[in-house]
Amino acid sequence: MISDGENTAAREAQVLLVDDDRELCQMLCEYLQAEHFVVHSVHDGAAALQRIRSERFDIIILDVMLPGASGFDVLRDLGADFGTPVLMLTARGDDIDRIIGLELGADDYLAKPFNPRELVARIRAILRRSNNRAPRAAGSEIIQVGPIRLNTATLQASMDSRPISLTGAEFRVLEILMRAPGQVLSREHLTESALGRRLVPYDRSIDTHISNLRRKLQLEAGKIPELKNVRGAGYVLAWTTG
Repeated sequence: MISDGENTAAREAQVLLVDDDRELCQMLCEYLQAEHFVVHSVHDGAAALQRIRSERFDIIILDVMLPGASGFDVLRDLGADFGTPVLMLTARGDDIDRIIGLELGADDYLAKPFNPRELVARIRAILRRSNNRAPRAAGSEIIQVGPIRLNTATLQASMDSRPISLTGAEFRVLEILMRAPGQVLSREHLTESALGRRLVPYDRSIDTHISNLRRKLQLEAGKIPELKNVRGAGYVLAWTTG
């Protein structure tokens, strides 16, 4: 059963579940409702886009394999700067799906089959990051390293005064690196701080986000500033003032 209501004391998180496996949707809806989420489900990409454009959701759980418009098509239509966080459901071991999803703007991914408890943990981690990044009522913090500038209140990024469209996850990765310029930060630290979860074997999410940042900011190898991979150690935003 799918609830459309809200908690009268405090608004419950609104979840849109997009998957063509109706039996799985029913099971997940019941599980998530027991965890105090309000869940709505649709079963194809076109229906998902219609709901997203007409209603407000706190998070979208989006399967890659959908009839008609795929999950990737939905992400492309929404655009990389779409404000609502998206958790992609991918086939286990399909690295290409995960990379494409992250490049198109997904915040995180979860491989099928999965434990519903892990899904709940991922949702809460994403919502926690999203809430922590809500615009502040007064004032803003500007972080600048060379030509790269971040406004942490408005979540705006620029390079040489040129606006750069970043996903929520990309913004968080860049912010963490910019708060420690010249310091090597491990993939474990970046995953925990930016994505809100522990790094697991074969997880290449951070590497994909770094690759996207290099491309969007046009950070070329050998030029300063540079996002460098320090083999066996992690990543560093290299910057020198002289």
